[in-house]
Amino acid sequence: MDWLKASATQQGRAIMAGLLDPINQTEAYLDAAKTHPDCARIYARLTPARARSEAVAAHDRAKQERRHSLLDGVAISWKDNIDSGGTVTEAGSKLLEGRVPRKDANILARAARRGTICLGKTHMTELAFSGLGLNPVTATPPNALDPDLAPGGSSSGAAVSVALGLAAAAIGTDTGGSIRVPAAWNGLVGFKPTHDALPEKGVVPLARRFDIAGPIARTVEDCAELFAIMADQRAPDLAEATVRGMRLMVLDGLPFDGAEAGPVAAFEDAVARLAAAGATVTHVTTDWLDRAMALSPQLFAPEAYGIWRAQIEDAPELMWKPILDRFRGGAEVSGPGYVAAWEQLSRIRRKWIKDVVGGYDAVLVPTVPIMPPTTQRLMSDEAEFVRANLLTLRNTRIANLLGLPSVTLPTGHPCCGISLMGHAGLDRHLLRVAAGAEAALHA
Repeated sequence: MDWLKASATQQGRAIMAGLLDPINQTEAYLDAAKTHPDCARIYARLTPARARSEAVAAHDRAKQERRHSLLDGVAISWKDNIDSGGTVTEAGSKLLEGRVPRKDANILARAARRGTICLGKTHMTELAFSGLGLNPVTATPPNALDPDLAPGGSSSGAAVSVALGLAAAAIGTDTGGSIRVPAAWNGLVGFKPTHDALPEKGVVPLARRFDIAGPIARTVEDCAELFAIMADQRAPDLAEATVRGMRLMVLDGLPFDGAEAGPVAAFEDAVARLAAAGATVTHVTTDWLDRAMALSPQLFAPEAYGIWRAQIEDAPELMWKPILDRFRGGAEVSGPGYVAAWEQLSRIRRKWIKDVVGGYDAVLVPTVPIMPPTTQRLMSDEAEFVRANLLTLRNTRIANLLGLPSVTLPTGHPCCGISLMGHAGLDRHLLRVAAGAEAALHA
């Protein structure tokens, strides 16, 4: 078995059984990363001293049968906007070059206390403000399935590190799709928890009212264990999870506008398999979704620019123009316009709960309505970058706008994922539904 590409929970159980040693496995990951030809494009920096120290401690706990969690001794990567004490954390931006936080982010500190091993920090788009994964300022990771394609972002290096066997799992962040897009385009599972389900302290912000950290991994169980560790709670019970008897809603209309044939065919195939496994599938269209999506320009960019305006305008030449333009677009929205947009979105969220999703276990959409474009085209055509970025994040942004947890699962078709959106605060239930869906899709 190739343990570098085993799931995080498989590795945890192998450590528990004495079949895998955390020290040897950590060294194997460090060696694989250092010798990979694209290591410098995936990892912003490795943390070998920390990883080895944590691996020795995990080894000793395993020998003494006092492991701290199922993932004690499992080595994972962390997106470079999540603070790690004493290690440069730059959020993919020259604006933060040389920034060294004193302490770990709360979620990293919790994961360390539960025994996970920090391999290093992964590359990302500038300040997390793009869904395509390109960053000519620092580095653009290669798509793990086809190096000519965009990797998805902003947690680009996070997903690629897992897909290429350079980490057992990864922690990224998601403001409008930044966990789920790279997970889908690299054939992985990605979980965006409900906003505020995890502490934000120590995570470099983009838009605090939407930001949330979450895992990218090979299985739903991996994501559930990592989420539980970062939330400082027990993992949900996923045993014998099934979609039989579940009520699933396909959200028709906007999620399919402008969609390419490949993602649509992959989605329809996945939905058919879920129905064959015993799920009740209902198709619904609602104009409330269109109203929520229309508010996006008044919500995301104004908050992001409000947070970063001083640093950006002090040295705008340090930023890649398409990202700089996205931030500056926030200056066009007035304060009253921003407040009014949030008031309207709050009403839409209440309407969604009351009139649209009651009684459904999850809402289904194609994770991304397009296939990943080539990096070369995106770099050479600014208009295409803008068009592709908006369309790439269109479907994933639904969950962020409505305040919902969401999981993307591989469909078995390259670069095509299916997303399940749950109910706000019911992350554990969504993970169980997703585990049942995963079983049906793998059957």
